[in-house]
Amino acid sequence: MTGRRVAAAAAVLGMAVASRAGAQQPGFAVDRFDPSERGSDWFSLDSLDLRGHVRPAIGIVGDFAYRPLVFYNADGTLAASLVRNQYFVHPGASLVLWDRLRVAVNVPVAVFEDHGPQAGQITVGGATYKGPSGANVGDMRLTADVRLLGEYGQAFTLAFGAELFLPTGSQAEYTGDGKVRVEPRLLGAGQVGPFIYSARFGFMVRPQTESFDDTQLGTEMVFGAAAGVKVLDDHVVLGPEFFGGTVLTGAQAVSVHNTPFEIIFGGHLTFARDWRAGVGVGPGLSRGYGSPEVRTVASLEWAPAWKAPAPPDRDHDGVPDDEDACPDVPGIRTDDPKTNGCPPVVKPADRDGDGILDAEDACPDVPGIRTNDPKTNGCPPVVVADRDGDGIPDVEDACPDVPGVRTNDPKTNGCPSDRDGDGIPDTQDACPDNPGPPNADPAKNGCPIALVQKGQIRITEQIKFRTASAELDPASDSVLEAVRAVFVAHPEIRRLRVEGHTDNMGSVEYNLHLSKSRAKSVMDWLVKHGIEAKRLESQGYGFMRPIADNKTEEGRRDNRRVEFHIIEGGPPLEEEK
Repeated sequence: MTGRRVAAAAAVLGMAVASRAGAQQPGFAVDRFDPSERGSDWFSLDSLDLRGHVRPAIGIVGDFAYRPLVFYNADGTLAASLVRNQYFVHPGASLVLWDRLRVAVNVPVAVFEDHGPQAGQITVGGATYKGPSGANVGDMRLTADVRLLGEYGQAFTLAFGAELFLPTGSQAEYTGDGKVRVEPRLLGAGQVGPFIYSARFGFMVRPQTESFDDTQLGTEMVFGAAAGVKVLDDHVVLGPEFFGGTVLTGAQAVSVHNTPFEIIFGGHLTFARDWRAGVGVGPGLSRGYGSPEVRTVASLEWAPAWKAPAPPDRDHDGVPDDEDACPDVPGIRTDDPKTNGCPPVVKPADRDGDGILDAEDACPDVPGIRTNDPKTNGCPPVVVADRDGDGIPDVEDACPDVPGVRTNDPKTNGCPSDRDGDGIPDTQDACPDNPGPPNADPAKNGCPIALVQKGQIRITEQIKFRTASAELDPASDSVLEAVRAVFVAHPEIRRLRVEGHTDNMGSVEYNLHLSKSRAKSVMDWLVKHGIEAKRLESQGYGFMRPIADNKTEEGRRDNRRVEFHIIEGGPPLEEEK
């Protein structure tokens, strides 16, 4: 009795196995190409241009895959193509909202599919598979993404989102899973100069748990990356894209057959401002299901260029509120922040333009002067003698034959200005703010022997030495005394360098030694006459820093000089006279 039961059980088991071997295996979504949302700079990756509000983009992407689903022999050679050629078009659209959120839809349509000559129906490992027979719709994709960090065009932008795949495709035609799929994901993108990049990481929650040949289906980890450049004023994008996934369920998780991935080399061209076209091609890089021998892609999209929103302008006068001094009253643009955007001020009538309003002007059609007499206010003045034409009548002018300026002193009223009071008019005074004696040289006229000017104690007379010697000529005592007096008058000068310079007569070594010795002699004189040594230093430069042409005697005489450079302390430059 027991033997019969065992035999019966074996027969039943054999019948079940035979029935299973003859069963038709359900299909699944084979196409691994998941196009980016419309408006991206890439085919599969996303550039995260989430700028604007109610900003749409529409377009169509086509992808052709050669041999995306095949069987292999044990030696790795091709056994049969279950899906040999598969051509999809992906019409889709996206809408950016609130400068942060994007929703999108993508409808894949398999316009052409076929199988290899052996795969009309084929049995492998006891399972029977039937190749596709015609066109069909794929699984519709709904997407929402939220920008978390950064903005498009910056070095780094981050977004989080999810894709929802509805079971609108056909399992029999290998265009759908027959079940809902969902993929939460993180997206990153950025641009540094002409270099751009993008990355994607997510998990495809896939209830499909059947196996194909020796490959397990199920939940996947998906990934992708792209890098390239923008050229021709950002109108052309060039670069490769890498994308794929790996199944995380089953004994063969993260295996070669369960990890299909591929690369596309492509480019996009933006034209007519809002249109973008792209083409690309690339191979599958693994033998995972859905990874073809080669894939080609092409796209055409309308994605309106983003325009920065106009700044607020409540009164609509073309002047933004943050610049408008009268933001609630239409006005005109001016260069004055206090009146910019305000209505123009209507000035009372002044026909003759003399600054006296017609209502007060006794001579409204003839320019005149203001007076306290209503009968003469605004009328031309009585002609008064003014020989030098300086506007000061001769009867008041202390210098009636020389143009001057008006002062409150009858002795100087109408005389040329002399700010420093040295008796030399400013127009002739080379140092109008520093009193000095007259000098036949216009460059020295009215200048003191020594004065602080442009970071130096400048002297108007040269310091003289014995010929070819560093010994000071007593004739220079007056100049040195003037330098000492300036030093005493300006205790804020904490450090000064005495510089010696020569002409180019003689060798470099000789002139360098002579200039150093002469600078040292001057410094010693100042120390001897009461200037603290710690406030002084000396340096000779020979003929390395000429200020005149050494080819002439006059130039060589100018080059033989001593200069006093303030290196620490001293009055601010704007206070120097």
